[in-house]
Amino acid sequence: MPRKPNSKTKTQAIARNGSKDPYPQFDAPTPDQCLSVRDSLLSLHGFPKEFAEFRRIRHEPGLQSESVLDGLVITLLSQNTTDSSSRKAFERLKSAFPTWNQVLGSESDVLEDAIRCGGLARTKAGRIKSILKTLKEKKGDFCLEYLRGLSIDEVKTELSQFKGIGPKTVACVLMFYLQKNDFPVDTHVFQITKGIGWIPTTASRETAYLHLNRRIPNELKFDLNCLFVTHGKLCRSCKQQDNKTTDNSSALCPLVNYTNVNRQEFGGTSKLKSNISLNIRLGEMLCCFSEFCRKVFTNLGGTKMHIKKGGEEKRLKVQTTKAPAGLNLELFV
Repeated sequence: MPRKPNSKTKTQAIARNGSKDPYPQFDAPTPDQCLSVRDSLLSLHGFPKEFAEFRRIRHEPGLQSESVLDGLVITLLSQNTTDSSSRKAFERLKSAFPTWNQVLGSESDVLEDAIRCGGLARTKAGRIKSILKTLKEKKGDFCLEYLRGLSIDEVKTELSQFKGIGPKTVACVLMFYLQKNDFPVDTHVFQITKGIGWIPTTASRETAYLHLNRRIPNELKFDLNCLFVTHGKLCRSCKQQDNKTTDNSSALCPLVNYTNVNRQEFGGTSKLKSNISLNIRLGEMLCCFSEFCRKVFTNLGGTKMHIKKGGEEKRLKVQTTKAPAGLNLELFV
């Protein structure tokens, strides 16, 4: 059985193919779509406070307080945990070990204890030490500031040498700590862009990253990425609130308006088969963005038909089967 590619292999592959679009015939998103979605989410949320400092630094580089190595370690610590937990882990790391040389020379269990609040302490401690050891051996010191003068592809090549540093981590370092025009693809970004038809349904996180970075205008990448992450977090939180719908129309997720069921698929322009069944799947996917979105199916026979069980599910299937072949989700929004 072939081995699954690790983070280093994926990062190296992306570095080699950074200028290639895996879906050259898939023409979404367009610059106008990117601008429209950015403006809609900006109107809904405002610019997210958690990313405001990074936005200021992009316009005033002199405000940068953290080194590139700090940024890389912070981003590594953020893997599989929350931003607040990773920040706390980094603060405790710096408090326990004021210099990187002390971190490299520390006992592994002591380093693990310092970052334990960020989760996966043993794995992350090993990766931090590996990065520092590699830098010491190859560069003679613990500094990555030279990356600021390199191109995006060159930065990817440099960072791909470190164990445990995958494509998303590299992209986050590029965007947040090097102020480069890159577009990381995390879970929120991946699910949302797939739901609104910006990537093919068969896309992986890696191919989505390559495609979106080719299609999204550089000047919109930072804002769009931050807004997608924030939107994904907020709308998931809404869904978990006792599964209650709201009658407030202002809760309507603006992304519903950008769904295009008859989107172009990689390799051709034919319409997808069984439009109505795809409409339902996309509608269910978009429901994670807003409680109000559940109302899009009221025309199929009652509020929240798509989440009821038993006999009502069967009724929905019957109605789906009898629906006209060209029925489009736009009829319900």
